[in-house]
Amino acid sequence: MESTLGLRERKKAETRQAVHEAALRLVVEHGLDAVTVESIADAANISRRTFSNYFSGKEDALLYGEEQRILTLVVRVRAQPEGMPAWQALRVAIEELQREEGEPEREWALRTRLAKRHPSLLARQLANHAALERDLSAAVAERFCPVSPQVLAAAFLVGLRLATHVWTEEEQARTLREVIDETLDQIAQPFA
Repeated sequence: MESTLGLRERKKAETRQAVHEAALRLVVEHGLDAVTVESIADAANISRRTFSNYFSGKEDALLYGEEQRILTLVVRVRAQPEGMPAWQALRVAIEELQREEGEPEREWALRTRLAKRHPSLLARQLANHAALERDLSAAVAERFCPVSPQVLAAAFLVGLRLATHVWTEEEQARTLREVIDETLDQIAQPFA
């Protein structure tokens, strides 16, 4: 029974990921307004009803990957050794996540970011970022922190967003990890 539940959960996760990837690909290619739930379901090779079992709309399907990375980052921060200072726990967690996911393609990241500038996605993204900030604050609250956990979590997330923006816009051949490290190092200087 346990292996059946494991298989069932794996299949659900695979379906969610396939729907998310189909939504992202279609939105990057055609724009959010031109993409329907039906077209996403067709591209993911599932029915409209199955789509509805996983997501409430195309926006949910599109932002699924981002939400999963958010959850994974929070889990990774909480998993760091108990005595590790808050900033170090955040840095180690993002490094682990980057190693696991690998280096993204610059062009794909740029097109994805542009596709997500649609007004119907902005409110949802802001809510996701507010939830992440709250969850990261809670994850580092018990650790040594030279400022409030809320300030540290917000500064860390601003650093990640700024680094990603710089990386997608620059012409240099630096990796995203290099840009994130440089940006987070600059943010940490006043706390060192």
